[in-house]
Amino acid sequence: MMKKIGIVTKREYLRRVNRKSFIFITLFAPLLFAALVFVPLWLSSIKSSDVYEVLVIDRTGKYAPLFEDTDRFRFVGEAGQASVDESKDSHPGIFAFLEITGDLLENRNAATLYSEKQIPHDLKREVDRVLSQYLEKEKRASFNVPNIDEIIEKSRVRMDVQTIKWGRDGTAAESSSETGSAIGMLFTLVIYLFIMMYGGMVMQGVMEEKTNRIVEVIVSSVRPFDLMMGKIIGIGLVGITQVIIWCVLTTMLVGAGGILLGISGGADLSAGQPGMPHNMAEMSATAGMLSKLGSFNFVEIIVYFVLFFIGGYVSYASLFAAVGSVVDTPEDSQQFMMPIMVILIFAVYAGIYGVNNPDGPLAFWCSFIPVTSPVVMMVRIPYEVPFWQILLSLVLLFASAIFLVWISAKIYRVGILMYGKKPGYKEIARWVKY
Repeated sequence: MMKKIGIVTKREYLRRVNRKSFIFITLFAPLLFAALVFVPLWLSSIKSSDVYEVLVIDRTGKYAPLFEDTDRFRFVGEAGQASVDESKDSHPGIFAFLEITGDLLENRNAATLYSEKQIPHDLKREVDRVLSQYLEKEKRASFNVPNIDEIIEKSRVRMDVQTIKWGRDGTAAESSSETGSAIGMLFTLVIYLFIMMYGGMVMQGVMEEKTNRIVEVIVSSVRPFDLMMGKIIGIGLVGITQVIIWCVLTTMLVGAGGILLGISGGADLSAGQPGMPHNMAEMSATAGMLSKLGSFNFVEIIVYFVLFFIGGYVSYASLFAAVGSVVDTPEDSQQFMMPIMVILIFAVYAGIYGVNNPDGPLAFWCSFIPVTSPVVMMVRIPYEVPFWQILLSLVLLFASAIFLVWISAKIYRVGILMYGKKPGYKEIARWVKY
């Protein structure tokens, strides 16, 4: 039996990795990811050569002098009582009009921006900033408290409590709940996307062989169970190969992009200190980040990730194979895919909400339910879940995977030879009893 499963696995693996579409997607995806990261950074660094004029119509006469020209906007003040419509006719080249009709401390709605085009966000932000700073000073001055600005500045306190994690050997390292949440969500989303992508590939492969009647020839020499398991394992190995290549290429491209754009760790020199090899702020931030990452046992996290991924992928891939065997077209699969999709989406939401409370009831119980544990448990593991909980979750997951494979194999062996009829749930239940 193992020999035939190995033959089917090798066939599925080689047939898919040799496809041009696999090679294209494997090489193109890291390029797309790197482009999504660095192209916006590059475009944001390009300064526009266009300068827009903004006419400030100030009825009070005290706000117009506050505005100073920026790289994108040039503010022009206008005295008098001309309306916006009149100023628009006499100044055809003006991009926007800022009308201030009264004291803004008494009426915040006395300032309005007009333009024939959509007001840019940076223009509104600049106007809000200038007026807010001035109004704050006016408000403080109205209290008649000597040195109030200095008092307020000195009274500002920003507290950032340092968090330290003790290791098993007694060592101490700086930790971060935000970093733990990010690590957990990263592995959670990878498992979810992997199950969706390659589980769907299993279902599509089963439907193709069934529609082309190839499966009738294959099952004459290979048992349906061996065929299903070989397909699941082979496509799983294809996915692992693709993810490894993506990780390597993405790391290389992100590193190269960072160097080219000058955002690597040592790209900037300290201003006014030519003897300093790196910017001290960047060095401090990098050291802090590395210290926080050092408080996590990545070897342990990756080992658990692999185990939960294997259990989750086998469980859902067997269900996808069973669905593919009972339908003839992708449209017919929607009825059977809906419950599976609802469970997967619920698992992702449970993981997202479990980030803020990894030991709460939702995250705790969902990390033991086999159909949700691969997604939810990865959110909790960076927070060092007790070993007995992880062990119990894995035992339940793999026991459930074996059971789902057994059920799916019974459905698969009948469904792949059924044509022209979409069975109902009752009929599928009878197949399991055969």
